[in-house]
Amino acid sequence: MFIGREQELRFFEDKYNAGGGQLLVLYGRRRVGKTELLRRFCEGKPHVFYACRETTDTEQIRAFSERVLSSGHPAAKYISVFPDWAAALGSVAELPSNGEKKLLVIDEFPYMCKGNPSIPSLLQNLWDETLKDQNVMLVLCGSAMSFIEKELLSEKRPLYGRATGIYKMNEMPFYDAVQFFPSYSDEDKILAYSVLGGVPHYLRQFDAKLPLDENIVKNILTNGCALYSEVEFLIRQELREAALYNTIIEAIALGNTQLNDIYTKTRIDKSKISVYLKNLMALEIIQREFPVLSGDKEKASSSRGLYRITDNFFRFWFGFVFTSLSDLEDGDAEGVYRHFVSPRLNEFAAPVFEHICREFTAKQNREGRLPFRAAKVGRWWGKSVRTEAAAGKPRPLSYETEIDVMAADRGAKNILIGECKFRSSLVTRGDLDKLAEKYAPAKTKISYSLFSKSGFSQDLLDEARRNQNLSLYSLTDILGGGAYAGREEKVSADRL
Repeated sequence: MFIGREQELRFFEDKYNAGGGQLLVLYGRRRVGKTELLRRFCEGKPHVFYACRETTDTEQIRAFSERVLSSGHPAAKYISVFPDWAAALGSVAELPSNGEKKLLVIDEFPYMCKGNPSIPSLLQNLWDETLKDQNVMLVLCGSAMSFIEKELLSEKRPLYGRATGIYKMNEMPFYDAVQFFPSYSDEDKILAYSVLGGVPHYLRQFDAKLPLDENIVKNILTNGCALYSEVEFLIRQELREAALYNTIIEAIALGNTQLNDIYTKTRIDKSKISVYLKNLMALEIIQREFPVLSGDKEKASSSRGLYRITDNFFRFWFGFVFTSLSDLEDGDAEGVYRHFVSPRLNEFAAPVFEHICREFTAKQNREGRLPFRAAKVGRWWGKSVRTEAAAGKPRPLSYETEIDVMAADRGAKNILIGECKFRSSLVTRGDLDKLAEKYAPAKTKISYSLFSKSGFSQDLLDEARRNQNLSLYSLTDILGGGAYAGREEKVSADRL
């Protein structure tokens, strides 16, 4: 079953239906679903799909020739192997197509280039001299992101400026990922996404017919299952010095998010840590995050920002599996889940719930359902000021605070701030008051959003009915895209 990826499919269909030659590059991290997307796109179209192998150049051209010639290519009457790569790649112009665009997909293209570094130059010449004016579509796909960006697409490289489309494919957003678990409760959908993230390969390892706890035990914590050693495999495949990278990722997973905190936890030389972090960011395992209102100057500082693990499954694996390997190797998956994972799963999911609420807010913004058109949606942290009485006189007090959701228009004249509570108790009017204290700049119109796993107290529901600038969202609202309706009395979506 193919789920989601409507935007990506629409991109390729538009290029397929466009006139003239199309040279497209699709890339992204491993396991994100590039190959399945391209196979879905090719369905019903005359095409050749070739998956490159890590092999010698001689074997590569033999396998490529076999794939192309077996498609009904007219050259198959005369040859069994193309004499060189110029002839092999140029053969796309003669593919049978019944009047449609001639379509050739080369998956894991970097393997082909590794065996023969001259291939990008050969392809450049073919494209400039012949193929760009033909009714052909050539798709180059790869998981080696640094190779694609530095060796294929960067300035002074042969294919620079030739691609008619470049698509960097990311993991699925929350709203696509939860479609893998249609029968789960709203809470379990969020928990499943917190554990697996939006990587289709990971999502498919869970059996949607099994409860969440059984899936975690059976398909993550059990030695021998696909996800048990997935993280170690990927790190060893992509990076040297796996032990150092494991140490850094584990430190971040345990809450050390500032550069100095990571250094203190790992004791790895600061100059080297920066390089390791950069490599992890290139693989999209971690990212450096800044407050949503930060300017370019702050973002340019190497010491500013917080590091966080962007891949939910990596975060889960380092938070629970990596620290329990001895017990898991002994076969105690049930015990690890019962005593270590289950008591902490809601706490683990809380930051992911905040991310989901930001994604929901961005979705609301695209649909024109916020009080204003936001230019930025993210989270914010920094210094705030509140007034306290001292010796009978009010005085300002500065303190560090954090806001889970913040959306701002251009110029930050209108700002929405939100608080996310993934807890068993109701969100109350007191939670709203605390949120209002966190951020109150002058000459700024503030709107408020509260997101709750367990619902809202009656006094807060009453306030929402009176206050046009307050929105309340339950799990049902977040997953369904609506606005909160009270348990006893419906609340107008227009007002909330």
